[in-house]
This record gives sequence, structure tokens and C-alpha cells, in this order.
Amino acid sequence: MDPEAMAKVRLLSRQRGVPLGKVVSELVLEALKPRNPPKRRNGVPVFPGREGEPPDLDLVNSIRD
Repeated sequence: MDPEAMAKVRLLSRQRGVPLGKVVSELVLEALKPRNPPKRRNGVPVFPGREGEPPDLDLVNSIRD
């Protein structure tokens, strides 16, 4: 690991009072989050589609009831 990065991680670890490994894990997970915000339609997140038939109104109504 880069010495400057390691020094900053150690500082964060001391400041937060948490183990070094936990700080590194949190930083890595944060860095790997998707950079593009999820797409929304009418204020509702749109998720990637699946293969197969799209749901019809009868299916939607049966799930809602």
C-alpha cells in the first residue's frame, strides 16, 4: 500500500477508534459503489430487467392484493 495512503488510514483508524482493517474495508466498499446514481422513473428506482415475459396488469394486481 502507498505509504501516504497507509498513514491516512492509520489516522482515520485512531480518530474513529476502530481497527485498521475495518477502516480499509469501509473505504474499499465505498470506493467500489457504482458512481452513477440509480435511474428513476416518476421518483421510483428502475432496476435492470430480467429475461422473460414482462409482468402484466393481472400479475401486478395479484401481488398488490
